Amino acid sequence: MTNDKTLSTEQQDELLKAIKFRFEKNMDRHQEIEWNHVQAKLKKHPEKLWSLYEMERTGGEPDLVEHDHSTDEYVFYDCSPESPKGRRSVCYDRAGLESRKKYKPENTAIDMATVMGIELLTEEQYRTLQELGDFDMKTSSWVQTPIDIREQGGALFCDYRYGHVFVYHNGASSYYGARGFRGLLRV
Repeated sequence: MTNDKTLSTEQQDELLKAIKFRFEKNMDRHQEIEWNHVQAKLKKHPEKLWSLYEMERTGGEPDLVEHDHSTDEYVFYDCSPESPKGRRSVCYDRAGLESRKKYKPENTAIDMATVMGIELLTEEQYRTLQELGDFDMKTSSWVQTPIDIREQGGALFCDYRYGHVFVYHNGASSYYGARGFRGLLRV
């Protein structure tokens, strides 16, 4: 990988092979979508392919979950069983990180997502993800937080316990080894 967010041909081929394998293994997530259309669109957008690579590299196990017909975009979500390992132990955002006096983590969910070119899931999208399987049964994931909550220092996260999605709040400066974030990518 280079600094200009491009992948080598070998990296592209390896990524597309992994994504295609996951796509074929989980057809219930994207019924009536043909892989060759998805692959063609990915190849037309190398910057999106790089973002997908970052989702994969950090443990997100991205998979196609939707085709937005109104925008003709394919939507990939992180579908790893637990919150992606390479994105845990992070505060919600930069303001939360800077407000910590001690034991600051290395990064924030918002900063990482921005660099990766992805968006944090909303609460609604997180609930949609849970309709596809059981995710975050041992971990939790930051989700996009409404401005009024964020202005008061809070941030939202979700997990799945006892057959239900739970939405909680914490200070945006908090971080835990079992909390990361899930993202989405539109292509």
